[in-house]
Amino acid sequence: MIYSLVQLAPGAYDLLLEDEIVGSVVRSGSRGSDTVWTAELMDDRSAGKRPAPFTGTEHSFPTLQELCAWLGDPEVRSNIGRSATPRSS
Repeated sequence: MIYSLVQLAPGAYDLLLEDEIVGSVVRSGSRGSDTVWTAELMDDRSAGKRPAPFTGTEHSFPTLQELCAWLGDPEVRSNIGRSATPRSS
């Protein structure tokens, strides 16, 4: 499975599987010891139809690095500051 993350805002990412959005990754809590990173699938697929490594629709980790390792070290891109509307010069 080839995952990638596209950052939408600090602590918020789209989760893509082979260029299709399948879920999200979000940070909750403060940036201290109570921070939790959660990967969540968009739809509640039956257990046999979830993409690996998902065994449930939601999985949480203490760091983004651990979550990324679990997903197989996906490419991480940023959309912050980009606009879908072309800018005039």
